[in-house]
Amino acid sequence: MPNRSRTCPDTRTSAPPDPSHGVAKPRVPLAAVAAVACVAQFMVVLDSSIVNVALPSMKTGLGLSASAQQWVVNGYLVAFGGLLLFAARASDLFGRRRTFHIGLVVFSLASLAGGLAQDGWMLLAARVVQGAGAAALAPSSLSLITASHTEPDRRTRAMTWWGVAASSAGAAGIVVGGLLAQLSWRWVMLVNVPIGAGLLIAGLMFLAPTATGRRRSHIDLPGAITVTLSAGALVHGVSAAPDAGWGTPRVIVSLAAGLLLLAAFVAIERRSSDPLVPPGILSLANVRMGNILTLCMGAVLTAPLFFLSLYLQQVLGQSAVRTGLSLLPMVAVISIGVLLSQKLIPRVGARRLVGIGGAIAAAGLAWLGRIPVHSDYVAHVLLPTVVVAAGTSLTMMPAIVASTSGIAPRNAGVASGLLNMCRQLGAALGLAVLVTIATTVTSHSTGSGNTAVVDGYRIAFYALAALSLVTAVLAQRLKPAQDTTAAANPSDTG
Repeated sequence: MPNRSRTCPDTRTSAPPDPSHGVAKPRVPLAAVAAVACVAQFMVVLDSSIVNVALPSMKTGLGLSASAQQWVVNGYLVAFGGLLLFAARASDLFGRRRTFHIGLVVFSLASLAGGLAQDGWMLLAARVVQGAGAAALAPSSLSLITASHTEPDRRTRAMTWWGVAASSAGAAGIVVGGLLAQLSWRWVMLVNVPIGAGLLIAGLMFLAPTATGRRRSHIDLPGAITVTLSAGALVHGVSAAPDAGWGTPRVIVSLAAGLLLLAAFVAIERRSSDPLVPPGILSLANVRMGNILTLCMGAVLTAPLFFLSLYLQQVLGQSAVRTGLSLLPMVAVISIGVLLSQKLIPRVGARRLVGIGGAIAAAGLAWLGRIPVHSDYVAHVLLPTVVVAAGTSLTMMPAIVASTSGIAPRNAGVASGLLNMCRQLGAALGLAVLVTIATTVTSHSTGSGNTAVVDGYRIAFYALAALSLVTAVLAQRLKPAQDTTAAANPSDTG
């Protein structure tokens, strides 16, 4: 009998390759993964700014001091930024879905606790825990995209929408916060609970468990502790300086401790067998520069909303709702600008685009530096904020692209964590420094009342304009090799 094994075709066919690379469950489209990632990123960035409009009512309701008001914002940002690398590495080692779900649960429960807070310390504690939950969500959200969308065109589109979510959330937080604060400041916190529950259900439905293949690896816990404590000490020292004085032991010890802990973190990373930041990642010049740009832009994106919210409510006497609506045009401009920048990167180049965007934002911030005590909305708020939004929106996507290009899928989480850490710590440290500058100028102003307060705000806006120009100059160090590549294919680097 002839051997039919050579002539009969094998009807068994191999399974088609999984386009999601195991991130999504079978038959779940990549668009669903991108949607979950974008909503999660929108929520965590939204929460860094949504409380700005509600700060006056929080102060009244819970008897918060001026320092405590600042820490309602910075407590979240410090925990968020400080724990990002730890959570990002956990995402790579133990699974994106698991880390994503843990972050959602922690974030949602902390939001519930903050909304039910009966004292100032309870609200501040809830904000810190919220930041810890956000630290788990943010890197896993971007790594869901970078690990599943490996085709350049798809990855570019998904990352653009992720960038839109991240960029517009800061401005949208002012609008949403104003509407919710009109009901009660508690809704500013409680709104996250149903969103978090919906995301948790979507994650369970759409996301597959991640097979990391590195279960025996260990997270660099000493490195995570030192970088978090370093961020907290530095922000505390800077924010305490206006009241205590720069030369007081409290401030000196706090700043010195922050710098020593930062040095200890660098030393630990160099000796660790499983560092939070694999050395191969930072060997990429554009990744390094992209994160430096993101650090600067963290302050440029966050601080103007903080000062404008206080200016509109406490100086001009606007309601929370009117304040939110006054800044609504920023949301539209930022969203449009980020979408436009995706198409401009291949044509103009990331280096030139950040330079142009940084210069435009600097012009708008300098315009805000001329705000009067009695303001005309169109001339002194609407037009300059639109200019600022147009400039900053052009800088976001180039920085994200540079910070994630050439990263291997196994390190997608830590690359995203590094990017988000730079953004959040830039926002926290930048806000602390600028509040210190504004408070110092106000205390030494020859004017009184609102005149002195506005003098402080003006100098803060001028300082932000200078920082935006620095960002534009630094962007010129981006390498042209990756400069025009909107989304490089992931390599084995790192």
